[in-house]
Amino acid sequence: MSHPSTSAPGSPAPALTPADLQAYIATHGIAARLIDGLGETSTVLLAATALGVEPEQIIKSLLLLIKLPGVASSLQPVLVISNGERRVDYRAVGAHFGVSRKKVELAPADVVLAVLGYPAGGVPPLGHRTRVPVILDPAVLALPGGDSATVYGGGGNECTMLEITVAELRHVVPFEVVDTSQAPPAAS
Repeated sequence: MSHPSTSAPGSPAPALTPADLQAYIATHGIAARLIDGLGETSTVLLAATALGVEPEQIIKSLLLLIKLPGVASSLQPVLVISNGERRVDYRAVGAHFGVSRKKVELAPADVVLAVLGYPAGGVPPLGHRTRVPVILDPAVLALPGGDSATVYGGGGNECTMLEITVAELRHVVPFEVVDTSQAPPAAS
């Protein structure tokens, strides 16, 4: 999705906000809602606690940069959507793209903002400034309730969350399913 820039040429476009995300949802008829005023939700545990839901219902949208073979100095941005406290396995992401783990890195906050339009910690799974390839971890699809399960992703800032069903997420986000996560270590 592309948003018009109101900034001067060459300067960064202003950050998108929950209001921009709400407009995107309304314009595209997406069955989702924003929940605001939650306090900080920048981590899975903070978000789950604020919403009163299980951590695995929280989806995180992480922008990774992949150094692809045969591309001189360019990094390919890829959005990975995973759930709960599962860790994204950079080795699995790299293998999917035919590169080593060393060729996969988490995008810095300024790149997240420039590419997706939203600040790190509040990135939603949809409605980004720039369309990038999306990988969805199958753990999101395996939640109890399947397609009818409700998940919560970034809502445009650290105090807002997006509520959407897995079925609607499937419907509105073009993604490729790739096993990219590891379960968190068991609590002792």
